[in-house]
Amino acid sequence: MSEMSTTIAARLEHVRRTIAEAAERAGRSTSGITLVAVSKTFDDDAVRAARDAGQVDFGESRAKALAARHDADPALGVRWHFVGRLQRNKVSLVAGTATLIHSVDSMRLAEAIATEARDHQRVQRVLVQVNAGEDPDKAGFSIDEAPTAIARIREIPGISVQGVMTIPALGADPRPAFVRLRTLRDELRESFPEIVHLSMGMSGDYELAVEEGATLVRLGTAIFGPRDG
Repeated sequence: MSEMSTTIAARLEHVRRTIAEAAERAGRSTSGITLVAVSKTFDDDAVRAARDAGQVDFGESRAKALAARHDADPALGVRWHFVGRLQRNKVSLVAGTATLIHSVDSMRLAEAIATEARDHQRVQRVLVQVNAGEDPDKAGFSIDEAPTAIARIREIPGISVQGVMTIPALGADPRPAFVRLRTLRDELRESFPEIVHLSMGMSGDYELAVEEGATLVRLGTAIFGPRDG
């Protein structure tokens, strides 16, 4: 095993242990928590090292990168998530390739995804992005807008809303945003029981996210190390 493989395996073990400890503090089971390893800017060898250490779910934040990863090695045996901001003219690169699109931040994007999925006789699973931290620099529906938006998106053939996602404001305490998103999800489930997922928590705050109910955490540097650029 190479030094890189050993290092990534050790980081994954640490992350999994930390998630388990946070889940225990919250009285949760880890069976309901999926770790998404965000491989943005890291090479294919790093992805393979993480896969060999048991990692199944990977995330990319650039549409071309996700398509290239998938097309280069479709037999890699992993699930790809799209976790970045998706432009409508790049939807064809992601829909059908990503097992889950985390970042539907507008009705127009939802409609574009659904059209692409229908054209290929698919149903694309998505999360709706919510600006739970009320950060003017972040995309997504407001907490107040989200219920109506989700109700409308659910009615579009070719798309299936599985939950909600948020990115807290930079430098702010993330816990209030996580609590708001969990509260929103719980309220939505009363009418839409398929709204299950909470995608929240990254390398700097995933313990808090798990404590507050995250079902998907998106970690890059905690697994792969510092990024170049």
